[in-house]
Amino acid sequence: MNFPDDRQYTDHDEWVKRDGNTVTLGISDFAQSELGELVFVDLPEVDTELATGEVACEVESVKAVAEVFAPVSGVVIAVNEALEDGAETINTDPYEGGWLMKLRVADDAEFAPLMDAAAYSAKVGG
Repeated sequence: MNFPDDRQYTDHDEWVKRDGNTVTLGISDFAQSELGELVFVDLPEVDTELATGEVACEVESVKAVAEVFAPVSGVVIAVNEALEDGAETINTDPYEGGWLMKLRVADDAEFAPLMDAAAYSAKVGG
């Protein structure tokens, strides 16, 4: 399993990559492998406000539908529209091409509960 060190991870298998007060959000390599072949992503609208722990979107695989939770509070400023016709990109490239959305975050304290790559890898047995 691949867990890049430049991201933080949640107990629900989401990752965030920080760039100032903007974060990019996706699901981990572990999560996509557990879900199997992804066929659909239901992304939020730009300007949607999300609270930590709130359902941010859903991903659907041939096996199941899974909720993706907001790891931090923020406002959706972009979504990965390429996933509308290519959800399988999450399976092949979960950390770059398979990102889900970008959020603008106001409070750095939001990141305190998140895990680094080593802690997340230990959690999932990677």
